[in-house]
Amino acid sequence: MGFPLRRTALAGLALLALLALAAASLLVGVGDLAGAGILLASRVPRTLALILAGAGLAVAGVILQLVVQNRFVEPSTAGTAESATLGMLLVTLLAPDAPVVVKMLAAAATALAGTALFLRVLRAMPLRARLTVPLVGIMLGGVVGAASTFIAIRTDMLQFLGTWQAGDFSTVLRGRYELLWLAAVLTVLAYALADRITIAGLGRDAAVNLGLDYRGVVAVSVAIVAMITAVTIATVGTVPFLGLVVPNLVALAAGDNLRRTLPLVAAAGAGMLLACDVLGRVVRYPYEIPVGTVMGVVGSALFLVLLLRRDAGHA
Repeated sequence: MGFPLRRTALAGLALLALLALAAASLLVGVGDLAGAGILLASRVPRTLALILAGAGLAVAGVILQLVVQNRFVEPSTAGTAESATLGMLLVTLLAPDAPVVVKMLAAAATALAGTALFLRVLRAMPLRARLTVPLVGIMLGGVVGAASTFIAIRTDMLQFLGTWQAGDFSTVLRGRYELLWLAAVLTVLAYALADRITIAGLGRDAAVNLGLDYRGVVAVSVAIVAMITAVTIATVGTVPFLGLVVPNLVALAAGDNLRRTLPLVAAAGAGMLLACDVLGRVVRYPYEIPVGTVMGVVGSALFLVLLLRRDAGHA
């Protein structure tokens, strides 16, 4: 089978799987679906939120991996998610009555600052080994997370901080998830810039030699990552590892051409988050495990598999 035909087949299978998982998300739950009220008020918004958040986080992950030139980087391993959470905490303390859009913008600003700091640290490193880069991001995120925890303890905001770190879709209702449509807009923007982002992923020297405004493309790319991360955390909280494992799995199956694989990355991200959510709802039915917890377990296992696979390939 030729590679384009294989990619088309994968896209078709991804779409069918996504539709099946969306149907399962609509049907699984404790509430009675005898009437249309619970379906329209809760189930449909939740399913849409899962699709939008999953697609957005997967796209953010693949963009960050190209910009940093490292397959093991995503918002939760680059300090981006922790920085966004710190922004949410600060704006809630300083302006508790601010609308969610203002809180999201504050989270985006701190996420952008945290990601820029991460890139600055990487530029100052003499050696950028494959595993050193995500370790630096994790350490940076740990410092930011510790600062957030300290502030939350001193201001009695620990419960709010836990909410933003949980990745829980159980509270999603109509009128409380629509901000996630911004992630869809940013995904479309990323697709429009896919060729430029791919060239930027070749490195500064190669990109400049090809006539690309490297700094501008990197700035826009990091802004897209920060906004998607912020809007997700402001709405449902942190979802770890999704932006790491999905782009790697798609690259193994369909290659690295961002223009061609970005829709597949978005669909796979949405499907994986839907699957984790359904699993979290049925494993202890009628109780529910937050999707962030399920994704953390599944994502960490897949991360280890990818890590061992690459180590075997370099042996």
